[in-house]
Amino acid sequence: MLAGSTLARTPHFALHTVALNADPVDLAAKPLFNVPDVWLGAMVPKRWAKRAVTRNALKRQIYAVSDLYLAQLPAAAYVVRLRSGFDRVQFLSASSQALKLAARTEMHQLLDRATRVLPGAFTQVAA
Repeated sequence: MLAGSTLARTPHFALHTVALNADPVDLAAKPLFNVPDVWLGAMVPKRWAKRAVTRNALKRQIYAVSDLYLAQLPAAAYVVRLRSGFDRVQFLSASSQALKLAARTEMHQLLDRATRVLPGAFTQVAA
């Protein structure tokens, strides 16, 4: 999945995608799955969020914000990846409202960027 295209990045998150269906023009392209749907996953490694409560809180925020954008995303598989940790000095509690708000704000930025890039993105993904 991470071998696909990176559509957008923010300081803490990256959005990766790969097409589910083969490109009808490029018959050598192998589809991931032949299902016309939007699939979204969240990857929050222990390296960047040591406590399980933090990882779970971040995943809940990723899925909650992503639900708002599903209608704007073309059929493909997407993974939102935490690419750096949130500062534990600034966010003392693993599930603080401040951390959740920061994650939600950044997810909105990430998905706004991705939806602006998407019209031409799948010409590169099929290769």
